[in-house]
Amino acid sequence: MDIVLEQVGKRYRLEWIFRGIDFRFEGGQRYALLGPNGSGKSTLLKVLSGHVTPSKGELSFQTGGKKVDAEQVYKQISYAAPYIELIEEFTLEEALDFHFSMRPLLPGLQLRELTDILALPRAKGKEIRQFSSGMKQRVKLVLALCTNTPVLLLDEPATNLDLQGIAWYKNLIEQFAAERLVIIASNDPHDAEFCPTHLNILDYKKK
Repeated sequence: MDIVLEQVGKRYRLEWIFRGIDFRFEGGQRYALLGPNGSGKSTLLKVLSGHVTPSKGELSFQTGGKKVDAEQVYKQISYAAPYIELIEEFTLEEALDFHFSMRPLLPGLQLRELTDILALPRAKGKEIRQFSSGMKQRVKLVLALCTNTPVLLLDEPATNLDLQGIAWYKNLIEQFAAERLVIIASNDPHDAEFCPTHLNILDYKKK
């Protein structure tokens, strides 16, 4: 699936967060959306997900050159971000069961494999509220990356991960993001070093 922006802009009250974006995010490609904290990367990612409506311009989702109906878009997108909360009363096993009771698992994967992929062997029966921030981030990334969708949006994916966790995240991308449209928003280019195309949100501030 492609995401196409035509003169897209977003403002809150009188302040333009970004504007004048003409760009096609092509299916199967990887993109880095870069810029400092507070520059509008997360807002743009929310626009790309369909959760936030542009103030100006047109956003469309296309497959094979045909537009995808708006009510079908959510089925095509997986999204992970620090501000998306997990249900803390769930155990890890319950969280995985709940998520994948509603969304499809990647072909070839079994639900029981996910605790091994998470590399949290002793956490299966623990409640999410007992997890460290880094453990929670691993869960968010696995839920997004192991869901069978053509589009993957990741906002600051290395948040709360140590060096080992960052290496784990990058390995996860290589394992499970092939042939998907991947867009990664980060203030650290190293988080998206595997993305050949880089966009800087600051380029769309004063158009």
